[in-house]
Amino acid sequence: IQKEKITKPDLPFDLTTLQRECNKYFGYSAKQTLDYAQSLYEKKLITYPRTDSRCLTEDMIVSTVNNILGKNDFDTERIKVVFDSKKVTDHHAIIPTVSSLSEGLSGIPESEAKVYRLISNKLHASVGYPLIENTTKIVASFDGFEFTSAGKVVKDDGFTKYLKDYKSKKNEDIELPDVKVGDVFEVENKEIKEKFTQPQKHFTEDTLLKAMEVAGNDALENGVEVERKGLGTPATRAGIIENLIYKGFVERDKKNLVATHKGISLVTIVSDTFKSAETTAKWEMELTEIAQGKTSKEEFLKDIEKEIREVVLTYSK
Repeated sequence: IQKEKITKPDLPFDLTTLQRECNKYFGYSAKQTLDYAQSLYEKKLITYPRTDSRCLTEDMIVSTVNNILGKNDFDTERIKVVFDSKKVTDHHAIIPTVSSLSEGLSGIPESEAKVYRLISNKLHASVGYPLIENTTKIVASFDGFEFTSAGKVVKDDGFTKYLKDYKSKKNEDIELPDVKVGDVFEVENKEIKEKFTQPQKHFTEDTLLKAMEVAGNDALENGVEVERKGLGTPATRAGIIENLIYKGFVERDKKNLVATHKGISLVTIVSDTFKSAETTAKWEMELTEIAQGKTSKEEFLKDIEKEIREVVLTYSK
């Protein structure tokens, strides 16, 4: 079975996706990435980093294309996807400043330079051509059992040429032999492997940030636009993680974040209501209703107070 697989590039970075990829590629904590990005911003090398938008505004097209993107070949079809004012909230996606291209990176720490280069490469990749791969799947039948083998060959590397420095070696081409339906082969060798299911992996800052970003979103009502989604904001998630570590609820084990005995004890005794991401989503929807004048803040606070009193009463018994 042969197919052509086309993969389009991601959008430029918001703060959370930058933090996630810096953790994945460089091992930086969310706070380190925020600090490096803030320093780059203060040096006028990148745009405002504390953003939750991954698009650029349409009035930036001419300047960005002429001064940054025009230096490389890019897919004009991607312009309308990346430059979309409707998808920009308070601040647009993080990109290099025009002045940074002439100033260069000499004199800044390598840790910051890595973040800058990743932001720049991500921007160029976001308007790059699609990745085109030829995928092949061979299904062989023997003694009533089916055995499959899959392979792929890159036909056009497209936008991935900007991200080769971060590419995993596991994704290298696997070319399968040219076979036809109905071909018969002899079994020359066989090997039986015993494998075991693995427990769910610990969170890294990359995977935890993603989980925080989408937590409780499925509890939001369709069509309701809330100011914040998930747990925390792009600017506060790093601080939340660091605070949990500082207070001894979580500890770092290499790249992993592991709950301590103290943290597990806290989660065990806290009421389900107050440790559920659905509660955050519910409160966000109620805050939206307050902003729209559908309910009052006094009513909102009164309901929360009532819930807390009920929980305290339960535990005091």
